[in-house]
Amino acid sequence: MNLHVVRSRALTGEVGVPGDKSITHRALLLGALSSSNVYIRNYLDSADCLATLGCLRALGVQIARRQAEVVVHGRGMHGWREPADVLDCIRSGTTMRLLSGLLAGQPFMSVLSGRAQLRARPMSRIIMPLQQMGAHISGRAANRLPPLCIQGSKLSGIHYRSPIASAQVSSSILLAGLYAEGITTIIEPERSRDHTVRMLRARGVPVAVEGASQSLVGPVASLDALDVCIPGDISSAAFFLVAGLLVPGSSLGLKSVGVNPTRTGLLDALQGMGVQIVLQNERDEGGEPVADILVHHQDLHGVTVGGSMIPRMIDEIPILALAATQAEGETIIRDVGELRVKETDRIATIVGVLRAMGARIEASEDSLIIQGPTPLHGAFINSEGDHRIAMMAAVAGLIAAGDTFVSHLERIQDSFPGFVPKLVALAPGAVQ
Repeated sequence: MNLHVVRSRALTGEVGVPGDKSITHRALLLGALSSSNVYIRNYLDSADCLATLGCLRALGVQIARRQAEVVVHGRGMHGWREPADVLDCIRSGTTMRLLSGLLAGQPFMSVLSGRAQLRARPMSRIIMPLQQMGAHISGRAANRLPPLCIQGSKLSGIHYRSPIASAQVSSSILLAGLYAEGITTIIEPERSRDHTVRMLRARGVPVAVEGASQSLVGPVASLDALDVCIPGDISSAAFFLVAGLLVPGSSLGLKSVGVNPTRTGLLDALQGMGVQIVLQNERDEGGEPVADILVHHQDLHGVTVGGSMIPRMIDEIPILALAATQAEGETIIRDVGELRVKETDRIATIVGVLRAMGARIEASEDSLIIQGPTPLHGAFINSEGDHRIAMMAAVAGLIAAGDTFVSHLERIQDSFPGFVPKLVALAPGAVQ
């Protein structure tokens, strides 16, 4: 699939974004461990979340999909069954890493694999701490890469200091801690997104948090069944938010978006660039803060971001880099080496795409340096099968002179089904 984009007139109106991907994964997994049926509304019906759903079904969990919700028939903490085949995580690193933590404490063997893109992503970051807990888990290439083979075993709590700030790593360890004897503690160099902590607490599991440290005491006998309505994904909203900032004359409202403070790094970075962002109708839904976001076209100036802000916006770095091409002065985005091991080497892909469109951008091993403002021009963009790069390029096409063609749109289904129709509706005549 290819997308043809030309410069757009003003974008106006309201946009709804799909349910949060991170929360959907966790709602499915915790629902499958719950003591009874769980109803999940506004779930993200994306390829990545369907990977988690498919793996749970292979583990004996009955899940019914309806138009706006799924019903998970919880089997309790010890009700999963040994899968008859390899668990296919497709391209979802979240599925593989979180499920590995839970499978480490099950009384059976399982194998997790996926497509070539996933089999190239590093798994030593979860294998090492899970092995320290007593898990029998191994991968290929010196235990760095999938497929992963897990023989469930008796686990013990650990005190683990992670070398990286990663919600997938911390969640994998905490979920294994549900089955471990004693205290499980994970300490990150910076605080990452805290959905797992919030959702465990809401289901009756006390989780202690102090700074970037998270702890729980296991084993946990049961999880309370809790129905949930998934808030809109701020990582998806980010593309329309930046489009509203960059396309002259635009004014957009983004409805019911999750504004968990461990996920709002992009909002802070944009405010540092001089942007005024308005949050309305702020409320709490199922332990997660939610709001409507209002944004309009504004001038931006350069900013330097890094450190503790990065884990709070790691998925939004591509669209932040695009915004920086239109900001006055220099923008430096530091400490983003984690992007090297995403669906693509995202640092290299961001640089390649934006340079092809005329941007002045340089990269080091873990940083991006962008000079602006720079007029962009259309180009033929190979998104390399990376959903966030494809969406960034589509938004860039809205402000570029000439024609922009973006390839491999099918990967957008991994996180934002419906992105293209929403973009077409906002920018009729500019997107085909």
